[in-house]
Amino acid sequence: MRTIKEIIVHCADTPEGRDNKAADIKRWHKAQGWKDIGYHYVIDLDGTIEPGRPLETAGAHCTGHNANSIGVCYIGGCDAKMQPKDTRTDEQKASLILLLKYLVAKYPGAKIYGHKDFAQKACPSFDAKAEYADLCKS
Repeated sequence: MRTIKEIIVHCADTPEGRDNKAADIKRWHKAQGWKDIGYHYVIDLDGTIEPGRPLETAGAHCTGHNANSIGVCYIGGCDAKMQPKDTRTDEQKASLILLLKYLVAKYPGAKIYGHKDFAQKACPSFDAKAEYADLCKS
């Protein structure tokens, strides 16, 4: 198994309310020439947690951080004009907390970040590092 040091939260960069799924993201990523979906998990609008890449496989979600991280993506992240916006539904927020708690317990010492902590992007359209800081405390 890989050594996991980071759990990186992303948004799908899709408009608020559009009900995309992990299969859609996989199709988009493969159309760009990738081998598979870049994320390990996708959180649907209704809070369903969909699997993406196997955890044993490095993701393709954050340049320079894929080898030792897990990528978690929620559907949304943009308003109707495709501007960054925290569009998480209550169900997505609850599922994110549940999944992140599970991952932090499974990978002690792993820290939670937003994609924007490593790239010049708005993703995930909120401050994941600050919002989930308490989940990483032992």
